[in-house]
Amino acid sequence: MPLLDPALWSGKASIGTWTPPTGGTAPVVEPATGDVLDVIGVATAEDVQVAAGRAARAQPAWARLPYTERAAVLRRAGDLFTEHAEEIRQWLIREAGSIPGKASFETVTAAQECYEAAALVSRPLGEVLPSAEPRLSLARRVPAGVVGVIAPFNVPLVLGIRSVAPALALGNAVLLKPDLRTAVSGGVAVMRVFEEAGLPEDVLHLLPGGAATGAALVSAPQVRVISFTGSTAAGRKVGAAAAEHLKRAHLELGGNSALIVLPDADLERAASTAAWGSFFHQGQVCMTTGRHLVHASIADEYVERLAHKAAQLPVGNPDKEEVALGPVIDAGQRDKIHALVTASVDGGARLAAGGTYRDLFYRPTVLTGVTDASPAYAEEVFGPVAPVRTFTDLDEAVALASATPYGLSLGILTADVMRGLELAERIPTGLVHINDQTVNDEAVAPFGGVAGSGTGARFGGAANIEAFTETRWITARSAQAPYPF
Repeated sequence: MPLLDPALWSGKASIGTWTPPTGGTAPVVEPATGDVLDVIGVATAEDVQVAAGRAARAQPAWARLPYTERAAVLRRAGDLFTEHAEEIRQWLIREAGSIPGKASFETVTAAQECYEAAALVSRPLGEVLPSAEPRLSLARRVPAGVVGVIAPFNVPLVLGIRSVAPALALGNAVLLKPDLRTAVSGGVAVMRVFEEAGLPEDVLHLLPGGAATGAALVSAPQVRVISFTGSTAAGRKVGAAAAEHLKRAHLELGGNSALIVLPDADLERAASTAAWGSFFHQGQVCMTTGRHLVHASIADEYVERLAHKAAQLPVGNPDKEEVALGPVIDAGQRDKIHALVTASVDGGARLAAGGTYRDLFYRPTVLTGVTDASPAYAEEVFGPVAPVRTFTDLDEAVALASATPYGLSLGILTADVMRGLELAERIPTGLVHINDQTVNDEAVAPFGGVAGSGTGARFGGAANIEAFTETRWITARSAQAPYPF
């Protein structure tokens, strides 16, 4: 039987077992064609509360298992992502509009996230502290308890599993709420893998839904940590709600990341690098290169090369054609992209390439002559749009790159690597890539943004231990302590 056989999950959520939730169903739509592929169950606040209660009861036994047994489940999960990669990949192509290469990246990364999470459980989880008293004093990391994971539509498998896997490995139970638009590739796939890997019942629950489901997840008393990936606007609401309930929220939010191209950069490679940064997965990535800051002496050639690259990239149905860009996720996102491009052109920017669409297929777009007032430059587009702006010296480049409410990623292209590093020191971002574009991620690396892009590096490597555990102070004396009372 296929891992993702719809007979198991069609019209359902996983609340201990696969069952129809109380919120009815939502269609699973293929954005490239508009076809309804199936239906997924929609979880309500009532379903969230039931799942949270079951998770809280199951979590202590899972945490008490020998670390070797938890690691074995995570390793099996990694193997299953590899074993069923083609099946999962097909859902990523059809449901999320991913080109095959991007879909393969997700399945490979999902496996790697599980393997890295398996390695977390054998890391030291505490330290011996000095004490002025005659006692042993320890700081120990313990599971947070129940973790709520809210994942977005754009890279649905990776952006769910990178929290689910380490949270489980460290002894927590997890409630996963994927975006309804990608609930199969970003939710069912994760749930089914861990079922087959031998995860005990009730340790992981799948709760597809919208904003109301997410709000219920944040407010559920049993949930102690929220891991949210999504827009900055939604993240502010999640953070405020979590603060009201006195629980931690790890927020990985939007961005409008800059690629700085210095005059000594290799322009042939720069055009390729820049196109990937802006057009990969139709620009629907938080790290997308949203602003191209190019030295004035090379700007004309840069724009010409980038526009030529954009004009040559094929756009179409990734399930039927060999394309570089697939569809954007839905009409609302397409219309937002086009409104930002149109408003920018109306305000004086010039279209060097693109700016048109058919159905949900938006052409890769290059804009020049943008200013602070150009919406496609000033705002996060979340589409395949590359606004190009010039600078004349490094101080101006720093000022332009820093003039944003976001602080996620930064790319710098230069033949002088040390100058690139020195420049990066002056620009506040969570991620920096010298001689590379802004879209990069590895399971072993800390990941996160600052300012409007989130609450810092809370994912990846050892950062996961901080994210999904609490620190407990423990002391022990050889004899009962005497007191003067």
